[in-house]
Amino acid sequence: MASFIPEEKIVEIREACNIVEVVGETVVLKKAGKNYLGLCPFHAEKTPSFTVSPDKQMFYCFGCGEGGNVFTFLMKQQAMTFPEAVKYLADRTGIALPERRQTPEQKRRLSEKEAILELNELTMGLYQKTLRQDPKGQPARDYLAKRRFQKDIIDHFYIGFAPAGWDNLTRYFQRRGVPLELAERAGLVTRRKQGQGYYDRFRERIIFPIRDNRGRVIAFGGRVLDDALPKYLNSPETDVYRKSRSLYGLDKAQARCRATELVYIVEGYFDVMALHQNGIHNAVGTLGTALTTDHARLLRGYIGQSGQAILVFDSDEAGIKAAHRSIDIFAQEFVEARILVLPTGHDPDTYMMTYGPEAFQEKARDAKGIMPFLIDAAIERHGDSMEGRIKVLGDVAESMAAFQDPVARSVYIKYLAEKVDIDETAILDRIRQVSAKARPNTGGRSTFSAPQTSSPGKRSGGSKIERQLIAMMLQFPDILPEVRKENIVGLIDDPHLKAIGQDIINGGESLTASGARPEGHEREAIRRLRAQLSLIEEAWNYKGCHSLIHQFVLTKKRREAVPLEEQIREAERSHDEKRWLQLLEEKQRRVKRDREHRCKTGFPNEVD
Repeated sequence: MASFIPEEKIVEIREACNIVEVVGETVVLKKAGKNYLGLCPFHAEKTPSFTVSPDKQMFYCFGCGEGGNVFTFLMKQQAMTFPEAVKYLADRTGIALPERRQTPEQKRRLSEKEAILELNELTMGLYQKTLRQDPKGQPARDYLAKRRFQKDIIDHFYIGFAPAGWDNLTRYFQRRGVPLELAERAGLVTRRKQGQGYYDRFRERIIFPIRDNRGRVIAFGGRVLDDALPKYLNSPETDVYRKSRSLYGLDKAQARCRATELVYIVEGYFDVMALHQNGIHNAVGTLGTALTTDHARLLRGYIGQSGQAILVFDSDEAGIKAAHRSIDIFAQEFVEARILVLPTGHDPDTYMMTYGPEAFQEKARDAKGIMPFLIDAAIERHGDSMEGRIKVLGDVAESMAAFQDPVARSVYIKYLAEKVDIDETAILDRIRQVSAKARPNTGGRSTFSAPQTSSPGKRSGGSKIERQLIAMMLQFPDILPEVRKENIVGLIDDPHLKAIGQDIINGGESLTASGARPEGHEREAIRRLRAQLSLIEEAWNYKGCHSLIHQFVLTKKRREAVPLEEQIREAERSHDEKRWLQLLEEKQRRVKRDREHRCKTGFPNEVD
């Protein structure tokens, strides 16, 4: 698609978008002067360094170095391709894209994701109709009524039913000319192991459409009506569905999560529905898989820096195991998480039916932090004997070492010391031992000995003054006539900075619009550098700009006055490796230029 969209159309789409609104749908942003700040969605950080500029229509993270425009953000955060980002924003802004005939291969390559999404929508409609109207759906209707789910919540989550039979959906697709190969890639049908043909993946199951944060049907989950195994069956991963980045009910919960800065994380589809039916609309489910850092980072974008996640589990044993699995994830992403363990025999669905939403929310308010929960659970399990206290420390030391925030770690060490009457120094030594064992193995959990913090974005080459010049050109375009007059861009040594400067001189749109398409490390580095320099705060005026240009030109003249060979020797003596490499490149350029000049003037090349 993007290959035949005119550059001016891409620029029109970009300028019609408000990047703050687009980013703000998945990242909590707060006004900070001219710009907006939030927690970076691309790396773990405790202090916001992710900056969005409405004036520049750019974003940049001063922690990890990610940056770009609205297209880049969607490509990075939503895993879109550039054509998908263009189409999404064109639809959002009401800008019509040009139509052009495509080859069959172009159609297949560019539209397969859309075809899968359309097929999922079609499938959802069939399953919904079966549940609502078909006599075959009566067992499912009875089952849902028995579990006290109301019609409006069933419709709200687009619940359906796949009746018994091996080929109901397969024949439905065949009647409509849907390629079964596509249905297989969508995870809706499965190729027979023996013989030819396909059969339905979901049979005699209540169907839960899984939707992304934009409301698109990306996958399905199915539950049997009895105790048959497997009780739950989910779609396989496809081009549009990744379990590690998907949460059931997020499309319905995201607005409430943002408003309350709170999210409930449960395990089952029915648990999510039960909470929503009882007015708790900020609940999501984990789709039968363990929580991942992508899940935590995704939710952090909705609840913000001061937000809180409450993990709801069915029993003490399950809660302890899940807390141990989850502690690294939330600690590394700097998300405050608490554990709510329901009484034995209850899940959120049955607890809500028995006690009601007020009792649930009261219990949620008393939920413990993950680390205090683990400490208290270990004490209850092992007792307060001498041997028991040693076992308690052994149970929690590894989880405690996972905390990257030294303040939080210190608080938990103090809490444990008071609970088990062990000296804080002894606890600290044990945690260091755990960390030392984990350190040589990249798969180790602990990060105690070297807590990760927001690392500065990788700097491109180029001197400080060259970076200042490009920042000036980006932020104070009134000076561009003077820049052209003095041929400033031609004097810049760093190739990335020179590329940005040339782009600005030529109109300044090719890198900020279609240049969002990653085409190798060079383009990626240039894009990030441009975003960074665009958002550096500095007060520019004519006097300061002219002074900077004069200083740069003067510096270049002084350097050129010194023979190149002498400059190379001086760089060697001062161990300035970057300068030395730049000078060697300059020497090669001069040799090449002289050789080309001799060819043009008819002089023979000298033997190197």
